[in-house]
Amino acid sequence: MTERQEQAAPDALLTRIGQVVMLHHGGDREEARERLLGLWAELGEDGDPLHRCTLAHYLADTQDDPTDELAWDLRALSAADELTDGRETRDTGQEGAGAVRGFYPSLHLNLAADYIKLDRPDAARTHLRRARAACTVLADDGYGNGVRAAIGRLELRLDTEGGAAGEGNWGPPRQRP
Repeated sequence: MTERQEQAAPDALLTRIGQVVMLHHGGDREEARERLLGLWAELGEDGDPLHRCTLAHYLADTQDDPTDELAWDLRALSAADELTDGRETRDTGQEGAGAVRGFYPSLHLNLAADYIKLDRPDAARTHLRRARAACTVLADDGYGNGVRAAIGRLELRLDTEGGAAGEGNWGPPRQRP
């Protein structure tokens, strides 16, 4: 019984994250940010990388300051790298690593969008190239097509505007790994 509870724990946290994301999508950005930060404090800096990646990925969306958004997106990428560099975690193992590989296009696309907001077009282009290269793992479905379309929009924007900062929906749809 204890073993089954331990196996269910990662799913329970991802479910809790998903519930807060629905709150955010419902329009309560500040409350979502506070709840996600509470989950982050509960998980800790040394928590499971899949959970840290997911939390940081969504926390980035709740930030008002582009520098803070970038910091959370970088945390998400760092946690994803921990899962895919050959290390297994107790909770998610190789299953988590496989899930995160499909997350890389979105992670890099979000970083590119962050760098555009911060008027750093060269860094944005670097992450767009990485996002495009990582797209090979995406299915030909709504999510995969949405990410590829968002990459194309951001590439076009960089080509035509030179990366001028500004608002816009340039990032991909968010997906739980």
